[in-house]
Amino acid sequence: MSGHSKWANIKHKKARSDAKRGKVFSKLVKELTVAARMGGSDPSGNPRLKAAIDKAKSENMPADNIDRAVKKGAGELEGVTYEEGVYEGYGPGGVAVLVEYMTDNRNRTASDVRHLFSKFGGTLGQNGSVAWMFEKKGFFTFNMDAISEEKLMEAAIEAGADDVETNTDDGVYEVYTAPDAFAEVRSAFEAAGLTPEQGELTMLPKTTVMVEGKTADRVLKLLDELENHDDVQNVYANFDISSEEMDRIA
Repeated sequence: MSGHSKWANIKHKKARSDAKRGKVFSKLVKELTVAARMGGSDPSGNPRLKAAIDKAKSENMPADNIDRAVKKGAGELEGVTYEEGVYEGYGPGGVAVLVEYMTDNRNRTASDVRHLFSKFGGTLGQNGSVAWMFEKKGFFTFNMDAISEEKLMEAAIEAGADDVETNTDDGVYEVYTAPDAFAEVRSAFEAAGLTPEQGELTMLPKTTVMVEGKTADRVLKLLDELENHDDVQNVYANFDISSEEMDRIA
């Protein structure tokens, strides 16, 4: 799956240097609220909420903010009602794009997302048009300078992970799991004293499309603007891009 996690790693690097902390917290609050509404306020019996709380903590969200969002979702406090869904489409160069959203105004969100696809030469498609190109996976990365491959491989196998790969371009080891094993594998890493740089349930493409030049520029701009939209929670795409192209764009 090397290369398939390209956008996940780009997003993570961007998030580490992104000053828009309020926007990050806003998206996390939505996920906490919806997760609590769907599965209850007890994270021990709600894996989606547990993952949301872990992610919020990793972004240094204050405990009071987390607690308030969970209580709103569980109906213990008054709050906004969000609905969630997925938009599918094609970006420049035929790159398949999945956009997960949470919104209190679906018409507004649909109009905005359609405009962004059009703005960068893409098209918004029908449900099912590109979803079949992706599969849900648990995904972790570990800094190659912080742990040996042998130690990580041993811990990952013992934890029940599916695969470990080396991504020398980004300087990380990538660990993949089945979706229903994600929480268990994460707990096993924590128990072993191993801290991933990132850990999330994600949608990984089964195949990728190589982009370069102006097409690469437009793809990255489209994905970046989608990510920055207040109603968009996650963006997944099946593009690949060379290290030389990334250096040029950077």
